Amino acid sequence: MTVSMKNNISVILVEPQSPGNVGMVCRAMKNMGLAELRIVKGCPLDHPEAYKFAVSAKDLLEGARVFPSLEEALADTELSVATTRRHGKYRQEIYSPGEIVQKIAANLAGNRAALVFGREDSGLTTDELSLCRWHATIPTSAEYGSLNLAQAVLIFCYELFAGLGEGTVAGEARTLAGSAAQEALFGQMERTLLRIGFLNPQNPDHIMRTVRRIFSRAELDDREVAILRGMMTQIDWAADQFKGKKGQ
Repeated sequence: MTVSMKNNISVILVEPQSPGNVGMVCRAMKNMGLAELRIVKGCPLDHPEAYKFAVSAKDLLEGARVFPSLEEALADTELSVATTRRHGKYRQEIYSPGEIVQKIAANLAGNRAALVFGREDSGLTTDELSLCRWHATIPTSAEYGSLNLAQAVLIFCYELFAGLGEGTVAGEARTLAGSAAQEALFGQMERTLLRIGFLNPQNPDHIMRTVRRIFSRAELDDREVAILRGMMTQIDWAADQFKGKKGQ
């Protein structure tokens, strides 16, 4: 199977604050052969500054799709990459742009990909990162590591262009479960695990974020998601006689 890089990879901006930055992102994308921009809320796209900095990429700006949430922007995407500058407890297994391109290249046949970038001042939240399959960062100087949004987008787009080219990518198609299917699974798992007392009701996300990372590494397809959801349904049925958490 062969697929087009241009048509199968999106750039998603979450709540961008500067119309000029959005325009520069459009220019960077067009320089590197990408064509689909998605916006999660944020600044107005018809602002003069956006058009000014888009230059010859005004068609990308005018064709950008706006979504009310990141979850909805990712719904049809199997290979999602959250970009982050920070490391921490829930920000581990962070890849470089080159490593991410290798992962995308190995799976792009049969799947859609998206690069997700956060707000200029605060980036992506931990919850937003948890919606994505992989995390990536651009190595920078410890003295001053903050990059402009459009600069960061350009670096990732360049790595994609250098690694994949602007033509087609060949490979065996193994279609992975999309973001919407995975979110439905994680929602069902959380409800079931709360019901049987495995999760702390006051802070279920503490364990669920780790569960998400486990299954993201597994790269589930739709059949595997269906099996896991069936397992959760069976656990729910068996839990009708649940008398409380083990050891209590």
